[in-house]
Amino acid sequence: MSTESIITPASSRQEFAAGVVHCLPIVAGAVPFGFLLGSLAAKAGLSALDMGLMSALVFAGSSQFVAVELLDKGSAGLAVVGAILLVNLRHLLMGATLEPRFRGIPRAKAGLALFFMTDEQWALALRRGPDLTLAYWYGVAATLYLAWLASTVAGTLAGALIADPAAWGLDFTFIAVFLCLLAGFWRGVGSLPPWLASGAAALAVHALSPGGTWHIIAGALAGGAVAALQARGQGRARDA
Repeated sequence: MSTESIITPASSRQEFAAGVVHCLPIVAGAVPFGFLLGSLAAKAGLSALDMGLMSALVFAGSSQFVAVELLDKGSAGLAVVGAILLVNLRHLLMGATLEPRFRGIPRAKAGLALFFMTDEQWALALRRGPDLTLAYWYGVAATLYLAWLASTVAGTLAGALIADPAAWGLDFTFIAVFLCLLAGFWRGVGSLPPWLASGAAALAVHALSPGGTWHIIAGALAGGAVAALQARGQGRARDA
């Protein structure tokens, strides 16, 4: 991504609109996911204002679920912050993959844009490829950010009305969203090794440390390492 790829205000509007449209299917899954989070937050004693501030400042669904669970158990504030940082360490790896697309963008602008990076935003950015622009990025970001903020606050307000979120199938939305994102990265059997390595590492670490968050980092590192080895092997094969 470079500033040269954004040529006119008209093209920027088109790119922004494309980002909005491409994000709509994700919003369809994120809204019930956010509603579920808000419902759990209400049961943990958080107000709609608390939830709104968390969603606006953290804007990371998986770590927010962990934070709400810890708050419900009465954990200390530092423990909650530490858990959020741990779960979001994967963003370092995700951001590294986007570095080629952010070359030429001033650091301040790039930093602001990366605040809105989520798993879904990252996936759409990679699928956009070298044609990624800031206008497209913010089209996705604005749509997902506003939908997430509204759904989590609405879920908190209505939290007392839902005694068992699982009975409504809301607990499956997290899995459904990420299965759809994963399907978008399918490139044949060659795609499997990183996925298998990531899944195996995450399951192994979770079995050793149930209830923790290290399995997320383990899965990300294992999958990334195998993907890097694959890319290096393919590069050597081309050079041979």
